[in-house]
Amino acid sequence: MYTVGQLGRRFGLSRTALLYYDRLGLLSPSSRSRAGYRQYSERDARRLQQICQFREAGLRLSEIKKALDGPDSGLAQALESRLEELNTDIRRLREQQRLILGLLKKPSLIKRVGVMNKERWVRLLEAAGFSEEDMDRWHIDFERTAPESHQEFLEFLCIPVEEIRAIREWSRQP
Repeated sequence: MYTVGQLGRRFGLSRTALLYYDRLGLLSPSSRSRAGYRQYSERDARRLQQICQFREAGLRLSEIKKALDGPDSGLAQALESRLEELNTDIRRLREQQRLILGLLKKPSLIKRVGVMNKERWVRLLEAAGFSEEDMDRWHIDFERTAPESHQEFLEFLCIPVEEIRAIREWSRQP
């Protein structure tokens, strides 16, 4: 059995956090000592491990409680929603990176940002032996087989919107 302090130390949480989880009904102690102190079992510790993992993934406590307690937990839906939130945030942050890099006009900063960009991607393909024709064919095939993914990949490379539009237009031409 664990005390509040012991369980908190094991997971790097404060006593206050564990008491809050108890108030929410998210993690209740399995028993109490004769003096009335909370006692947590190994099963409670496993539940807290799951809670911590879901918190690390960015889920809200209410979503975690529903996922752990409900018959139809909705865990997959909660995780998928969180993933979409992250994708949106990442797209927004990449756009901010592109804007800042454009405003600063310092190519040396691209290396510090550590993002994959068009130039790095082209160099990588060239190093793999791709010719200009091979790269064009790659875009054409990508656009034909997975247009949404092609769009997302071009955005991932931090290519400006107008250039993405142009790449996708010529790659659709017969």
